[in-house]
Amino acid sequence: MSELISKSVKETYKIAKDIAKNLKAGDIILLRGDLGAGKTHFVKGIVNALGGDDVAVTSPTFTIINEYKTKTLNIYHFDLYRIENFNELFNIGYEEYFYGSGVCFVEWPERAEELFSNNKTIKILKIDENSRKFVLEGF
Repeated sequence: MSELISKSVKETYKIAKDIAKNLKAGDIILLRGDLGAGKTHFVKGIVNALGGDDVAVTSPTFTIINEYKTKTLNIYHFDLYRIENFNELFNIGYEEYFYGSGVCFVEWPERAEELFSNNKTIKILKIDENSRKFVLEGF
């Protein structure tokens, strides 16, 4: 486990860039943190680091999943906040994403904890208005 501190969105993008260097197809990264912790900003940093500079990264709160194509990997950004139970993920064919050739980032994974074991986890803790602590597990 390692911990990193970001004092700005720019520093969050730098952390994301460093993590992006080690991502590979099939990775599932669980993102844990309260509302407003910076999970979507972090994913935006990943997408930019992988060559998706012109890709608009937004929160998938209402769509459950957003797909981003980059120069090196496809990124699948899940937000499970609005699902009632993990069975809803079967309706969107989550297996194709989780066991496909891209990298999945999953916000609010506790909504479908039954699906996750031995995955990499990033906890984003809000320190103050601009600062965040990133706790990396399994990297």
